[in-house]
Amino acid sequence: MKNRVEELRKTRGLRQAAFAGAIRVSRQTVSSIETGRYSPSLELAFAISDFFGLPIEEIFVYERSGAQ
Repeated sequence: MKNRVEELRKTRGLRQAAFAGAIRVSRQTVSSIETGRYSPSLELAFAISDFFGLPIEEIFVYERSGAQ
């Protein structure tokens, strides 16, 4: 899953640790989300959405694999 978390965080001038504290996760979790190694739970995705004041679909992009 692609996301805009790093872009949005940097636009607000936040370091990973400060953002992590604001959404109550570890800095490592933020790093893993930003690099696409970890997909957040729905609850965490909503917390990130609330933090940035954007709908989830403007932050996270689900790409389907295979033919439809």
